[in-house]
Amino acid sequence: MDARPLLESLARALNDAGLEAILIGNAAAALHGAPVTTIDFDFYLRKTPRNIAKLKAVARALDAVLLRPFYPASGLYRLVREEDGLQADFMTVVDGVKSFASLRAGSTALDFDGSRVLVASLGAVIASKRAANRPRDLAVLDILERVLGEKEARDKKATDRRSKGGK
Repeated sequence: MDARPLLESLARALNDAGLEAILIGNAAAALHGAPVTTIDFDFYLRKTPRNIAKLKAVARALDAVLLRPFYPASGLYRLVREEDGLQADFMTVVDGVKSFASLRAGSTALDFDGSRVLVASLGAVIASKRAANRPRDLAVLDILERVLGEKEARDKKATDRRSKGGK
């Protein structure tokens, strides 16, 4: 299954509602080239009354329901649309993240069919998974760290080439 159409519809709804949220977790890692899979999208957002109202507008626009699961006891809002399996978790607390502003500062904006989505850096995804210390998060750390190391090596090589006047 190609998750791009789901992410495009989510991006459009987020943009239309004016809700700033940052994609985190395995979906963010996959967009950075990590060979990981996931069945949902995880987002981090600031918990304000206005943002929760915007999140409800996103759910309405997507013909989805917004749930408040009680596990774990945290600021989790789950958006679900059964017809196509869309599931997006919106968290107001994320392990290993100091603040929304700090995560946003290192994020990259990606375009999905004309709508922008902020995607957390791979380093931030790794830090969050390490801080969460859950078996499912620890299981992918080696893969994510390898991809990050390869990306950093490519970036350094490109920087060295540019500094020497090459392309």
